[in-house]
Amino acid sequence: MKGSNNRLPSVVVRSRISTLLLSMFATFASVYVAGRLWQDAQNRVQFIKELDRITGQGQAAISVDDTLKIIDCREQQKKLSALKMELAAARQEGFTLKRSKDTDGTESQKRPFLVIGISTRFARKNNRDAIRKAWMGTGRALENMESEKGIVARFVIGRSANRGDGSDKAIDSENMQTKDFIILDNHIEAPEELPEKAKLFFALAADKWDAEFYAKINDDVYVNIDALGNTLATHLDKPRVYIGCMKSGEVFSEPSHKWYEPDWWKFGDKKSYFRHASGEMYVISRALAKFISINRSILRTYAHDDVSAGSWFIGLDVKHVDEAKFCCSSWSSGAICAGV
Repeated sequence: MKGSNNRLPSVVVRSRISTLLLSMFATFASVYVAGRLWQDAQNRVQFIKELDRITGQGQAAISVDDTLKIIDCREQQKKLSALKMELAAARQEGFTLKRSKDTDGTESQKRPFLVIGISTRFARKNNRDAIRKAWMGTGRALENMESEKGIVARFVIGRSANRGDGSDKAIDSENMQTKDFIILDNHIEAPEELPEKAKLFFALAADKWDAEFYAKINDDVYVNIDALGNTLATHLDKPRVYIGCMKSGEVFSEPSHKWYEPDWWKFGDKKSYFRHASGEMYVISRALAKFISINRSILRTYAHDDVSAGSWFIGLDVKHVDEAKFCCSSWSSGAICAGV
């Protein structure tokens, strides 16, 4: 017992030292944690103030992702405002498409405003030459229309059933000189194949040019390019638009008739076509051209290319615009086209 009593004070001393060290450690830890929490709180307050300054909301904190989205939206709004001002100026001065400048001051490539496919045939060189002289242009004039107005125009033609014959060679030779053709190498040029030809043009054009609009025009139609551009500019707010001289028309079931429709029985007892744009000239927006490109293998065609095009948009959320200026009967005030 005496020996035990001699060891007791040292045990008590060690116990008190351990307690003191533990208390000191706990105190330092508390101070450290409190300091970090205070620092984090200060950082969060500063971050919230910065977000409030950027977003202008001043009410509640938002995530970094949301902040970046807001900044991006504001940048898009600035671009949209600039485009609206450009469009207003274009309407006053005559339709032109200017190039925007990047932040470094260099000009950036803008998407074309309109791609025009002029459906033509073999032995129609006189028609093509007349169009080149009247409104399409050649060489530098054609390039200027693309660069200044954003309008791409090409003649669209297929290949001869006798591949490589004189007709094919004549087109190849003409294209080498003018460089203004879209030649559909896998398409046979024939009257009964016009619906397929229209479908292939829209699909190919949508794949090659990311334009706002795409137009199909016959090679016996003259076009007022500035009037066409001004009219289409008023429909930029419509994502899925189909513009033309709308009609219905009678469905003919007699095989001997010029406009015979083999599938006449699909159009009901009254034998009238659904609403569609006249084939002389019609325009579709980018979304519809992309739709044709994606679904080209399953889109049904009928006897006539304009009826076929109209059928592709039935069942879709498409804005049909009946534009009298697209009725190419004769020139009039504000007319866009005229048949010859």
